[in-house]
Amino acid sequence: MILDFETTGLSPDAGDRITEVAALRMVDGVITERFVTLVNCGTRIPSHITALTGINQRMVDGAPSVKQVMPQLLDFIGEDALAAHNASFDARFLLAESGRQGLSPRHGGLICSLKLARRLLPGRPSYKLGELARSLNIRFNGAAHRAEADAEVTVHLLSHIGEHLCRTYACSSIAPSLLEAVTRKSANKVPDFLSHRLAAAH
Repeated sequence: MILDFETTGLSPDAGDRITEVAALRMVDGVITERFVTLVNCGTRIPSHITALTGINQRMVDGAPSVKQVMPQLLDFIGEDALAAHNASFDARFLLAESGRQGLSPRHGGLICSLKLARRLLPGRPSYKLGELARSLNIRFNGAAHRAEADAEVTVHLLSHIGEHLCRTYACSSIAPSLLEAVTRKSANKVPDFLSHRLAAAH
């Protein structure tokens, strides 16, 4: 499950809130289901956020309330593993907005495509999602800094990383649990870890 939030700022601890969410269910590299919506958290959208994302006050004022969205989002995610670019950011907002509604996420793990790219695709000039996509010839289907477009690019990025691993280690598929484990390893330990794990799988 690929998750992306657009928000009013960088930190839920500082009072920042979500403005848009996209959750895309990914099966064998293909998007099979989508949950995408703007979100009304009853908060003001800063002008610099509107300039960055294109999401303005009128759009969120007319959107479903966060009280409606969060139970639906958590039901949609269920116990799937979550993946996101800079996943700790999205996970913080997921936990904060769920907690405000007295809810608890049940996802089965957290995969960070930013950490994966840094460990498995070294030497890139930038690991920001847009720059990384450009260097890998991944096109945005829509505007960058909108939840669905960013989530779709993350799907393609993860597929690229999976294909890279399959070519490198002569394997047919990569389990989400392996990707999650790679994100927890320091970069210098990843090659030996993958060699042992994927050799054992043959």
